[in-house]
Amino acid sequence: MWFMRQAGRYQPTYRALRQQYNFMDLATDPSLCVDVTCRPVEDLGVDAAILFSDIMVPLAPMGVNFTIQESIGPVIANPIRSMRDVLALGSVTPERDLPYVLDAVHGIVERLGPIPLIGFAGGPFTLASYMIEGGPSKNYLYTKRMMWTAPDVWAALMTALVDVVSTHLTAQVKAGAGAVQIFDSWIGSLAPEDYEQWVLPYMAEIFRRLAPLAVPRIYFGVGTGSLLELMVSAGPDVLGIDWRVPLIDARRRIGPHIALQGNLDPARVTAGYDAVVGPTQALLGSMRGDPSYIFNLGHGVLPMTDALVLKQLVDLVHREGKRGDAL
Repeated sequence: MWFMRQAGRYQPTYRALRQQYNFMDLATDPSLCVDVTCRPVEDLGVDAAILFSDIMVPLAPMGVNFTIQESIGPVIANPIRSMRDVLALGSVTPERDLPYVLDAVHGIVERLGPIPLIGFAGGPFTLASYMIEGGPSKNYLYTKRMMWTAPDVWAALMTALVDVVSTHLTAQVKAGAGAVQIFDSWIGSLAPEDYEQWVLPYMAEIFRRLAPLAVPRIYFGVGTGSLLELMVSAGPDVLGIDWRVPLIDARRRIGPHIALQGNLDPARVTAGYDAVVGPTQALLGSMRGDPSYIFNLGHGVLPMTDALVLKQLVDLVHREGKRGDAL
């Protein structure tokens, strides 16, 4: 088990660091990144670390000018709206352009020893949506309009992002990451037919390129209940499920040949341990004997979460995992 956003604002130590440094300072300073990534693993006793970074990090060397604004997210000064904008984007060589990420990976692996590190990147649709919209969006109007009315521009942008995501994740694995997760957070905004036509081919290409690395490849999105079968067809080894789809239903739909990850509602953890115990035991019971299952929340840890409740949740899952059949 591990938690998405297990390093973050629910931690007093993290909040103290944010008094001194902004988000990108933490993400681009290897020593700070190592500490922020490792601290929740050491405090909570989870079974894996997730690299502390942001999906926007590899876009900076492409020429995307962005800031991470508190309570908003990435805000981009120069949105992509034309083929000219796409052609102006640069390529990314992680060893040259993102050495601080690879230095952090080396440091995390050295500090954690046998505990694996999960590297990550954003999915091309989610990255494209930020680049096109200029920031977070509720309806993705500019993004969808580009897909439908300028397919050549869309294809050029997605092809460029496939290269960036693939090389970024490959470099993380070569630096020591033992698994990777692709966060395609906003694909749930798409109808299945749009995902199949405009996103699936690019995701399949990323997973094809990552296959020779021989590490687990996790694919996660939010609100993807209508897309699970299509996401599996892209070729990941693990599918992350948010809290809207019961895991037993997801398993029934997609079959036994892929691992599942998820999917306790992250809001429930903010309600205290008593609100967590029963649903967690029920979730674990539904997956007992499953061929391959990783416990996680259905999305990231929320800032108002009590770290003690997270620790109690880790202990509960580990205790349950030792009872009877392995989870």
